[in-house]
Amino acid sequence: MSGQTKGRPVSTRTVTATVPAQPSGPSDEAAPGADGVPDAPVADDAPVMGEAPVGDVATDAGSTLAGRYRLREKLGSEPAAGAEFWTAEDTVLRRDVAVTLLRRLAADPDSDDPEGTARAGEMIVRALRTGSFEHHGAARLLDVLAPGGASLPPDVLGAAVSEWCGGRGLAEVLADGMIRPLTAARMVELLAEAAAAAHRHGLVLGCDHPQRVRIGTEGRAQLTFVLARPDVTPDDDVRGLGAVLYALLTGRWPLSNADAARAGMPAADRKVGGDPDGRVLPPSEVRPGVPVALDAVVLGALARDGSAQRVRTAAAVHRMLAEIVSEDDKNALFPPVHDGLPPEPGDVWQDSSRRKPPADRDRRRKLMIGLGALAVGVVVVLGYLGLVLGSVFGDSSGAPKIVVNAPVATGGAVAGGGPPQPQAATSAVAAAGVEVYDTTDDPDNSGRISRVIDGNPQTSWRTYAYRQQFPVLKPGVGIMVSFASAVQLSSLTINSPSDGTVVQIRSAPSADSDFDDTVPIADTTLTSGITPISLSESQPVQHVLIWITKLGKDNGQNLTEINEVTFERAGV
Repeated sequence: MSGQTKGRPVSTRTVTATVPAQPSGPSDEAAPGADGVPDAPVADDAPVMGEAPVGDVATDAGSTLAGRYRLREKLGSEPAAGAEFWTAEDTVLRRDVAVTLLRRLAADPDSDDPEGTARAGEMIVRALRTGSFEHHGAARLLDVLAPGGASLPPDVLGAAVSEWCGGRGLAEVLADGMIRPLTAARMVELLAEAAAAAHRHGLVLGCDHPQRVRIGTEGRAQLTFVLARPDVTPDDDVRGLGAVLYALLTGRWPLSNADAARAGMPAADRKVGGDPDGRVLPPSEVRPGVPVALDAVVLGALARDGSAQRVRTAAAVHRMLAEIVSEDDKNALFPPVHDGLPPEPGDVWQDSSRRKPPADRDRRRKLMIGLGALAVGVVVVLGYLGLVLGSVFGDSSGAPKIVVNAPVATGGAVAGGGPPQPQAATSAVAAAGVEVYDTTDDPDNSGRISRVIDGNPQTSWRTYAYRQQFPVLKPGVGIMVSFASAVQLSSLTINSPSDGTVVQIRSAPSADSDFDDTVPIADTTLTSGITPISLSESQPVQHVLIWITKLGKDNGQNLTEINEVTFERAGV
């Protein structure tokens, strides 16, 4: 059943569900061998849950599960688990979520589990056991919808709702071009750490399917879609880590060919002629420049049982990747080994042997025109200065000149005389980053926070909808804005429709500082529209916290919506 909101708008951590006690049915796809070769490959036309929906209307985009999760876009499927991967919106807490959906199979009288009910029940039970597991390398489980629930459509057996990590799928990332080998190692390191932590708790992730893993906005691989197939084991997770790293290094998926086709990725090439196991080619043979150490990690994780080079645990994979990354950091001052890719513009080490692009003749012509225009401007300025100096020193004996109808001085001049007061010039300053700041480890709609600095007032970020006002449920929630370097601010402006919201402006030594280490600068109550806030008394600051201590009202709910936040730099 779906978790119910009890006042605290946080993710559902523990869910109780009634699951039919039935034996597990056979898997649609045999688990791949240790070297990534499926013992019984799944045909592309294998039956997929949902091909024969029960009822007249199949659950599809726009459908709502449990009265709150509205399906948006289907991103993939895994027939071996009878699962589909969807993005969805939690209409109660107004946030993006990931949904792993289990569809009912068309009835098969020859099967021990004709509609997949027993399999779905076993998968739901395993998902409930992972409710307390949390790691940055895996999406947090938020809710579980159990088989037989009245809130599920007839063609759906169950579902698991997890955090939406954003980012892109493996195929999307690889479509942009090859990835540097050491960058790929850094991407997989966090996922390997998550798998090792799960195995220590007696859990498995099921990261051996390419569409379950996504590359997050920070460039790290994360398990986004949960509900792994019933027969998945820790060994499958180890093979999955090797497969993800192999895909990032070579652009090819080394496990199930059917999964590779569904993900839009080519299958890995395998050794032929005298190798009965059909093992995949080492990454360095597919792509010259891959370090030997990464070859060892990949081939060890994908190796068959009994192989001398086999890496047996996710902890060992994580340790090896951590050592490779650490060694690369130590050697940052030395020229890198050529990895088959040209240096990027921001790289410290550039290839001096690379042929320089030919001179741009059109650019040279434009430069000469610009220099000519500059010379003319200098002559004009010098002539003007000569006229001014001549008028000052060449007419000292005449009567004083009388100016009639002189314009009144502006910019701070006092009526009736007195010199004008100088005004400090201001200019807009762009933020380098923004994130939701929350002291309870449950940031409100963190996937949408970038909208407050995107320059578009038509987009917005909003808090969760709370039944009780701060600080009953939590002390507050904030927006931490960071700049590239310390800057002297004169003011900030908040564009918000949430009238009555109370905010504090605080400076912070870092983006992840404890709240007690932040220093208050100003506070105000927002009005509907644009609210300017003066920061003229503040010191130069690199991190600014907009701390919401009282929420606005929206149709009887306590929430605050912010469209845009802009900053002005103080001039000299």
